[in-house]
Amino acid sequence: MSSVRIITDHEFATEVLDATQPVLVYFWAAWCGPCRLMAPLVEGIASSYGDRLKVIKMEVDPNPETVGKYKVEGVPAFRFFQQGELQKATEGAISKQKLEELVAAQLSD
Repeated sequence: MSSVRIITDHEFATEVLDATQPVLVYFWAAWCGPCRLMAPLVEGIASSYGDRLKVIKMEVDPNPETVGKYKVEGVPAFRFFQQGELQKATEGAISKQKLEELVAAQLSD
C-alpha cells in the first residue's frame, strides 16, 4: 500500500499547510512522460522517510489554485513545506540520488 496521499486544492491547507511534520508535495500530470519516471522514486521516498515526512501527490490540471499559488510552471515539480512555509522548490525530473539529497537536506534543518 502506498503511503503517498493524493489530494486536491480543497485539501491543501489541511494536508500540507497545517501538517505537524515536513511535507514533500509532488506535482505531476497524466500526460507527462518524466512524471511516470518519477512516480516510483516518490513512492520510495514515502517508504523510506514516512516516519519523518509526509508525501503528497497533486495532479496539476485539476488543481489550478495550488499550482498558481506555488508557481508550478513545469512538471514534474517538487515543493517542500515545513510548518506551513515553502522551504524548497524544484522542477523537472531529477535522479533518485538528487531527490534523496533534497529530502535529507530539508529534514536535517
